[in-house]
Amino acid sequence: MVRLKDIAERAGVSVMTASKALRDQHDISSATKSRVREIALQLGYVPNSSAQGLRNRKTKLLGIAISALTSPVYSRTVLALEGRARELGYDVLLAHTLDQPESEEACIRRFLSRRVDGLFIAPAYRLGSEARIYKELLALKTPTILLGHAAPFCQNFVSISGDDLSGAHLATQHLLKLGHRRIAFLGGPPANPWAQERFDGYRRALREANLDVDDKLVFQAGRTIEDGSKAALQMINESCDATAIQCVNDPIAIGCSQELVRQGLSVPGDVSIVGFGNILLSEYFRVPLTTVRQPKFRLGMAAFEAMQQFLRGKRPDSKRLSTELVVRESSGTPPATCRLKPKTATETTI
Repeated sequence: MVRLKDIAERAGVSVMTASKALRDQHDISSATKSRVREIALQLGYVPNSSAQGLRNRKTKLLGIAISALTSPVYSRTVLALEGRARELGYDVLLAHTLDQPESEEACIRRFLSRRVDGLFIAPAYRLGSEARIYKELLALKTPTILLGHAAPFCQNFVSISGDDLSGAHLATQHLLKLGHRRIAFLGGPPANPWAQERFDGYRRALREANLDVDDKLVFQAGRTIEDGSKAALQMINESCDATAIQCVNDPIAIGCSQELVRQGLSVPGDVSIVGFGNILLSEYFRVPLTTVRQPKFRLGMAAFEAMQQFLRGKRPDSKRLSTELVVRESSGTPPATCRLKPKTATETTI
């Protein structure tokens, strides 16, 4: 194993000078830094991060807790966090909470046992106003950035999130401008702030158009493609008279659209559908989905910038990132009559 002493001897400098050169200290000349780094590269020197951590009380480790990396929402966010961390000499520990508070607590405790310098957490939302692990993080003063909205149990933490209220408002306005007046809403988990904000954006746009929210047009869906399919069947069974459907996220919209097409309906000929999130599948689905683009990569970059402020001893401000509407083929003008019901065999063959 190559030691720092070996590099110092080859470069003709002291061990202290070699160490400072590799740490880019300001009191070492550029020429010396270059020479020492070149020799370190030639010899294949790998710094002992554990020893460095003992000296400066920093582990250069950051913890990231998300629901699951398979989630299309978090994959690009984690990509941004990991890339920025690597650029700045940090290693990341990744854990999946599966949106379960108990699993989230276990993940955070494992991170704390590794003495991480900071935490990025996509909260596992719950209805309670307090959560033990978050109270402990506050007491420990562990630099923590929420990847998403704050809720009552984590309201004292810095959060970086998309502007879900504005995004949903844009989506409803889009459907209203196309001429739709009977717009259904497929909602998400009630404990999740992002789901509530998207519903609030829908309601705000309707009020601005002097339209009341009809409870018969509001359905509790969930978050998955399967949930969207079930919601579509429920709408058909209840003879819903909507000409457009606004969904809380893209998987719900894709599941809903897929089921309606399976039932012999046309999207957007019989009913328009709008999602939220702009996941990769939304653009390449059989009917490319009109949706709201979330700033997933930008969110990761903004979260890391906030963490850097924390690590410098300054508390950053929470931030909302703008969203934008992406219009594709799933939304169009309303049909002459509502057709949100299975077509007969005769109608299907015409």
